[in-house]
Amino acid sequence: MMEYRKFAGTGFKVAALSFGTATFGGGSDFFRAWGSSDVKEAKRLVDICMDHGVNFFDTANTYSSGMSEEILGAAIRGKRDQMVVATKATFTIGEGINNSGSSRYSLIKECEASLKRLGTDVIDIYYMHGFDATTPVEETLKALDHLVAAGKIRYIGCSNFSGWHLMKALSVSERYGWSKYIAHQVYYSLVGRDYEWELMPLAVDQKVSAVVWSPLAGGALSGKVTRKKPAPEGSRSAQMDFVVSSKSEHLHTIVDEIEVIAKEVNKSVAQVALNWVLYRPTVTSVIVGARTEEQLIQNFGALGWKLSADQVARLDKVSAQKPAYPYWHQRQSPNLMPPLV
Repeated sequence: MMEYRKFAGTGFKVAALSFGTATFGGGSDFFRAWGSSDVKEAKRLVDICMDHGVNFFDTANTYSSGMSEEILGAAIRGKRDQMVVATKATFTIGEGINNSGSSRYSLIKECEASLKRLGTDVIDIYYMHGFDATTPVEETLKALDHLVAAGKIRYIGCSNFSGWHLMKALSVSERYGWSKYIAHQVYYSLVGRDYEWELMPLAVDQKVSAVVWSPLAGGALSGKVTRKKPAPEGSRSAQMDFVVSSKSEHLHTIVDEIEVIAKEVNKSVAQVALNWVLYRPTVTSVIVGARTEEQLIQNFGALGWKLSADQVARLDKVSAQKPAYPYWHQRQSPNLMPPLV
C-alpha cells in the first residue's frame, strides 16, 4: 500500500516512493550505464508505477540532454493530471555563453524548454540542480517567483545545496515574500549519512522536506555488490564510485548487516536499505529508478512494513561514521542539539 506524505509547511502530498527517469533515453555512455528506456518501455514503467500508487516522477533537463524529459512527456500523455512532475535546471546543457547557471535568462529559457519537452503547461516542482555561486541569490529567486506567478511552476526546490546555500535562499525568500524552496533533493543512504550533520537539522527547523536521490548508493546497496562480488566493470555501481567505492570496507560491513536483517524480515537487501531511508526524519519521498519491470516492482516491497527499533539501531551503529568538524564537537553536547522529528 502506497503512503502519501505532505511537503513540510504545505498541503501538497506526493507518494513516499517516487520514480526517477534518468534511465530514460540513454543519450550518453554515462546514462546508458543507468538505462536506455525508449517511449514504449517508459510507458510500461509509468503504468506500473501508477498501478502501485506512485504519482511522483522526477527528471532533469540534463538527463540525456533532454531526452529523458521528452520520453517522460510522451509516456504520461493523457495522464498528466494524475501525476506530479519534477524537473531541474542549472547544470550545463547545450552550447552558448548562457548555457548553464541559475540566472534569470537561463531559468526562463530552460523552464520553457522543459515545458515543451514534457508536453505540459506547468511543472509541479522545479529544482535548482545545484547552487550557482556566480549568480546573486536574489536574481535566482526572483526569477523563480516570476515563473510561479506566471503559472509555469507550482513549487520550487533545490538540490545538492550546502547548509548556508539553503539558509541564505530561505532568508531572501522570506525578506521579499517570494516563493521559497519547499524541498531539498539530497543524496542520503546507509553508506552516505552526511545529510544528517547539518542539512537534516536545518530541514527540521525550517520545514524543508527531503527528497532522496540514490538511496541505494548508486546500486552499491542493491544486494548485487558484496565482498565476494565486486561491481562489474562498466556497471552503474562501478560508475558511481564517486558516491561510495564498491570496494570500501565500510560498505561491505554495512551490507553484511543488511543481509542478516534481510533474512530476519524476509526482504531483499535493497528493500531493507530503502525502508531505512523511508522512515528517517524530514524524508518525504525517496526516488527509485529501474531499467526493468522486475526491478521496479521489487522496489515497492520496501513499503508496507517497518524495521524494528532494534534493527534500525543495528543499522545506525554499523553505518555510523565520525562527522567532520564542527559536527563532532557539537555532538559532545547532545542536550543542545535540535530534536529530529
